[in-house]
Parts: sequence; structure tokens; C-alpha cells
Amino acid sequence: PYGVEEGPAYAYGSPPPPEPRDCPQECDCPPNFPTAMYCDNRNLKYLPFVPSRMKYVYFQNNQISSMQEGVFDNATGLLWIALHGNQITSDKVGKRVFSKLRHLERLYLDHNNLTRMPGPLPRSLRELHLDHNQISRVPNNALEGLENLTALYLQHNEIQEVGSAMRGLRSLILLDLSYNHLRKVPDGLPIALEQLYLEHNNVYSVPDSYFRGSPKLLYVRLSHNSLTNNGLASNTFNSSSLLELDLSYNQLQKIPPVNTNLENLYLQGNRINEFSISSFCTVVDVMNFSKLQVLRLDGNEIKRSAMPVDAPLCLRLASLIEI
Repeated sequence: PYGVEEGPAYAYGSPPPPEPRDCPQECDCPPNFPTAMYCDNRNLKYLPFVPSRMKYVYFQNNQISSMQEGVFDNATGLLWIALHGNQITSDKVGKRVFSKLRHLERLYLDHNNLTRMPGPLPRSLRELHLDHNQISRVPNNALEGLENLTALYLQHNEIQEVGSAMRGLRSLILLDLSYNHLRKVPDGLPIALEQLYLEHNNVYSVPDSYFRGSPKLLYVRLSHNSLTNNGLASNTFNSSSLLELDLSYNQLQKIPPVNTNLENLYLQGNRINEFSISSFCTVVDVMNFSKLQVLRLDGNEIKRSAMPVDAPLCLRLASLIEI
């Protein structure tokens, strides 16, 4: 995932190797990748000088604890910055450290010691990796202007609240907030969202029609939360775009209604005690049936004998029903 793209072709053969002063002595700047600088796994405690021609810089797996103001100002054409696996703390990140990086597309700050969202961030960002930190909240303006962002990784933090911070992310396809301390789902999902990961939180309810604002949503994971049937409206998961829904290891007592287009439904490890065919098919006949292929109900309070006689007609495409 951290490969590089070769720079533009040279008209007259290979480029000359960079002079020593053009590459910090702590790093490697391969002649065959003239826009990449490798400074990873070198026990560095600081960020070295970045030459202006660089587009891809790799500082991962060091002991860097700060990003001082102006450290990237000489290399305004940077596209990727890899700083994962360091010891960066929020109080040692310059407020305008990214201010001149108007082309930055990928920023890896995962596996650090951040307690706050960094920012302001470049509007050009497409991927933002902030997982495995100690961030406790996402302020409403933390992601303002990031209209090009397609993937946001915030898993394995200490986030208790997100609010409406995601509303303006009109290009966001993947949002990972798993392994946090959320009690509520984010207010308003982005319209382009396809993958939503909220497993291992403390979410106890999902509003009615919550997923209708994201008509392209395919995969939702809400396992290992505190969901009950009282916290779910009747049409919460009746979204025609959903293909996979994971509600395992919650406190559900009934199967929530789902759309007939759903293909995979995981409900294991709940307290479900009845098999309601109406959760899958409002009408059961030759023309109306569910597209469900995998249904897991193991680890509940239900027995296989509880399956109604018309279940095979409704779930005729199911290749696995685990009870």
C-alpha cells in the first residue's frame, strides 16, 4: 500500500543521480525514483529536510515526536506523506504544517500518539489515516473543506462523539470508526458512502431512515455494540442498496426488517427468540422473495424447529442458514 509511482519520463535517458546535498544523509533517494525519499525504519527522532522535487516521502516506523512548523514548506508538490508508526503528539504538531501542501493526496498518521484531530488539512486529500491513536472527539469543523476525501480511517481511537463532522465529505466512500467509544452514530452520512464500519462501539440506537441519505451504501458493520430492538425503528435497515449487514453480538431479541436486496445478514450472538419471516419478505409467493444468501442466527435463543414452513420459499436463494 505504500508503493510509489515513477515520475515523468526523461527525454534523454535516465536522470543523473542526485547530488549528496540533494538528499538528506539519513535517507535514501533512489535515482530510478527521483521524486521519492525513503527515511523509514532508521530510529529518526526528527523530520529531515525535504528537497523541493519530492512527491513521496516515507518516515514511517521511527521515533519522530513532532512536526514542526514549516517542515514541508520547501516541498509544496508532495502527494504522499507516510508518518505512521511514530510517536507524534498533538501538542507538537504545527498548526499550519500542511498549509502549503495543495496537492497532498494521502496522509498516513496512524499508530502515533495523537489526542486531537490535526488540521487544518489540505483540501486535496483523498485518503486520511488516523487510526490507532488516542483521539477522543471529532469537532464539527475538523474535516471542513475535504470534498475530495474518499477514505477516512479513525478506528482504534477513543472517540466518544462525531456529531456532524462527516456531512460535508461529499466524495467519501469508506468510513471506519470501529473500536471507539461512540454511543451515537454520526449525524448525517455522506451521500457517496459505500462502506461504514462501526463495530466495537457503544451504539444503542439507529434513527429511522438513517441510511436513506446514502443511496450507494453497500456494507454496514455494527457488531459488538449495545443495539436493542427498542433502539431501532421498523425501517432502519430497509435500505435497497445494502448488500451486507453485520448486527452480530448485540442485544436484539427480534430479527429487524431488512430489504429483499440484502445478500448477507449476520445476527449471531444476540438474544433472538423467534424467526419472523416478515423480516425478510412482506409477501411470500413465487414472484416475491429475498435475495439473502447467508443468514447467521447461531448463538441466539432460537431453535431450527422455529423456522416457519414458508421460510424456504422466501429464502430460496440462501446457501447458508446457521441457527
